[in-house]
Amino acid sequence: MNVLLCVSSGIAIYKTVDLASRLRKMGHDLKVVMTPKAAELVSPSVFSAVGGCPVYVDEEDVKDGWIAHTEISRWADVLVVAPATANTIAKIAHGFADNILTLTVLAYNKKEKILVPTMNARMYENPIFLENLEKLKNAGWFVVEPEEGHLACGEVGKGRYPDNEKIVEAIHVLTTPKKLFGKKVLVTAGPTRERIDDVRFITNASSGKMGYALATVAKRMGARVCLISGPTHLAPPHFVDEFVRVESADEMYQEVMKRFEDVDLVIMNAAVGDYKPKERFQGKLKKDSPELTLHLVRTRDILRELGERKTKQVLVGFAAEVENFEENARKKILEKNLDFIVVNDARKTLGSETAEVWVFGREGLLERIEEGDKISVAHRVLDLVVASLGGER
Repeated sequence: MNVLLCVSSGIAIYKTVDLASRLRKMGHDLKVVMTPKAAELVSPSVFSAVGGCPVYVDEEDVKDGWIAHTEISRWADVLVVAPATANTIAKIAHGFADNILTLTVLAYNKKEKILVPTMNARMYENPIFLENLEKLKNAGWFVVEPEEGHLACGEVGKGRYPDNEKIVEAIHVLTTPKKLFGKKVLVTAGPTRERIDDVRFITNASSGKMGYALATVAKRMGARVCLISGPTHLAPPHFVDEFVRVESADEMYQEVMKRFEDVDLVIMNAAVGDYKPKERFQGKLKKDSPELTLHLVRTRDILRELGERKTKQVLVGFAAEVENFEENARKKILEKNLDFIVVNDARKTLGSETAEVWVFGREGLLERIEEGDKISVAHRVLDLVVASLGGER
């Protein structure tokens, strides 16, 4: 993919060098445009070196008979302005074209365009700036909002340059085919914890990474996504519409049932505990005895109840197995009234960065997805679900 990185003269420009490096490592073809003031802060040769790409600073630079801003605006598949200063945003909003960056943006007529505003918090809160930003949002710009925190000027507020991972994810969101456009998707992820006392609990080894990957990819595909997550060490995926943290199986049940009637697709990836202590002890149990007997009772089978309640919803279950994959999958898909079930080998994938899964529909095995990173596996799982439901939107 051809990515055009447009760099204005914000103090956060040094972070954009890392963005150029990331884009290159991802295999994108990159070109960089810099305002003259930006080139005074960081040498164009730095961007050229880390991005392995040409850098354009002078709007009058004509090479081999073609004009830079018209040709590179035609070449690009996606355009990113980062950092975008208040001055540059004002110029773009009002159609100014007084440097190579604003000339190039004015000539770019595709919808894949991203703006990353960074500035002093008081500048960001200025009504005139906010009016300009809203104007660009209405014109189709995807705005990666700045973060709140300590700013270079010493103040605290909204205006910090966001993490580059978020900008990269914005590129994925804009450029991924919208196979789930208009759909509401509910994803569960992670383990649950069942408390023994105030400091001890029963849990499992689920990391939540597969569920987070599924939520990320569903958002890329255009869905409105709610992710309900048990305890994990993962940050919420960028751009999901709703993120809910729960701890126990009962909490997971309540949050899922609260939303079930309003969604189109449910992906139950969470490793919900099958048992919980019959009694929760208050405080911390003391080591008064060499043995401790816990009486466990079953938790609610959320997936089974969803299968009983579903009307229009498409229901996808997950199962971690160690043997008899197909037999167990066929049994669960019928018993729980599922549309699909995804089976993984628990001995290989729990906590891993990769996954290898078997996807079954009601008629049997659809595909064995070879081992790969969890984002790519999530893409393929959702592709199969979309295709089996009647093709892409």
